[in-house]
Amino acid sequence: MTSVRFRDYLKIHAVIPISGRRSDSSSNMKKAKNLKKRIRRLEARMQKGAKKLARLKRKLEAAETVSAAKSTNKATAPAAKPAAVKEPRVAKKVKRKLNLTPERRAQLAAAMRGRWAAKRAAAATNTQMISSGPDPSSCDAFQPR
Repeated sequence: MTSVRFRDYLKIHAVIPISGRRSDSSSNMKKAKNLKKRIRRLEARMQKGAKKLARLKRKLEAAETVSAAKSTNKATAPAAKPAAVKEPRVAKKVKRKLNLTPERRAQLAAAMRGRWAAKRAAAATNTQMISSGPDPSSCDAFQPR
């Protein structure tokens, strides 16, 4: 049997599809979905590339303005910077809020007030000792090491 006749036989009896393509519409849906996904990814990549290019152009322009300002004004102070150049901002560390009950907050406040009072009292006695000077009659007030 020749290959042409065999192919005709298979077409008639429909045992295996000859074309190699699937006949169900779900494959077309999958292809469309994959194509949409690939297009979306490509567009995102191109947009990211455009953003990167714009950022690099801004950096180049800023560097050129700085070098031009340096070459024209060598006598000016080095602290003066062109208005176009902005330094990157560093995010401040966010202060964490403590979840305290009112009783615990009052307890901590009382403890801190006690510490502050003790610190003030120690500073006051220290300044009194310094201002009055060492007493020659008492040796325990001031002892050099």
